[in-house]
Amino acid sequence: MTDFSVVICTYNGEQQLPSLLARLRTQVMIDALKWEILIIDNNSNDKTAEVIREHQEGWPQQIPLRYGFEPRQGLAYARRRAIAMVNSELVGFLDDDTLPTPDWVYQTYSFSQQHPQAGAYGSAIIGDYEIPPPEGFERIASCLAIINRGDTPFQYGVQGVLPAGAGMVIRRQAWLECVPPEPFLTGVCSTSLRAKGEEVETLNYFRDRNWHIWHNPAMVLTHKIPKSRLQPSYLLNLFRCIGHSRFALRCSRYRHWQQPPMLMLHSHNDLRKLVRQIIYTRQLFHTDIVTACDRTLLIHSLISPLTSLIHTCSSGHT
Repeated sequence: MTDFSVVICTYNGEQQLPSLLARLRTQVMIDALKWEILIIDNNSNDKTAEVIREHQEGWPQQIPLRYGFEPRQGLAYARRRAIAMVNSELVGFLDDDTLPTPDWVYQTYSFSQQHPQAGAYGSAIIGDYEIPPPEGFERIASCLAIINRGDTPFQYGVQGVLPAGAGMVIRRQAWLECVPPEPFLTGVCSTSLRAKGEEVETLNYFRDRNWHIWHNPAMVLTHKIPKSRLQPSYLLNLFRCIGHSRFALRCSRYRHWQQPPMLMLHSHNDLRKLVRQIIYTRQLFHTDIVTACDRTLLIHSLISPLTSLIHTCSSGHT
């Protein structure tokens, strides 16, 4: 029985994986821990599989480095494949563009022993920016998986923010109890962000079954942010896609009979926030990219029922 499985879900990760595997190979204070690394190739079309095979040839035998393949593109599918392949009680998800500190594995496992009721917990994530981010970026940084929520561990409430998917650790028992075989949101798919938000869907299932969700600041990752992700076009598309996913996320939280009144309530709240922001800023359009991202999220959250319907209808005709 393995104590801990580190899972890396990757699409076209041949350039990013070597740095991440080098960090995992040099983890400290883990001599008494039986752990493994599982890489799920989410239908890559580059040399990802070849890079993994090359690393396996010289990899330490005491830390198995395994390969899995998921043909259905989407992070939610890749994570489900990983859960089916591991037998450890504890599973930690790393993105291929995140780098853990040398004690990340140790801190992860230690926290699980101190908090047995934690079904999931997240890492602190520091941004490594290729270029300086725009002014006020800290207001939206969490949407790019930059997480700075203080130096003290805390339990997340029943509403509000949640850990990022990168650096998220889950108990496999909680996943098997809570998470359905098919997701509402497939997650990041190839280079598309349309169905982003699958980790929020997963953690909402945990909340519904009363599993605790925590933040552990002793688990630290560095997230590499290339300049392309700080361009206005990327940021606005990201927030547009997050807004689009709100309808599906909200549907996943409620039973069918609850959905109409609750979705109307959410829509009313979205409209209220949008009007309040327009009044506060006294502007319909913005040159400030951070405020524009906030506005884009509100608008597309409000219209997400309509865009979801259009997407469903168009998919049905293709």
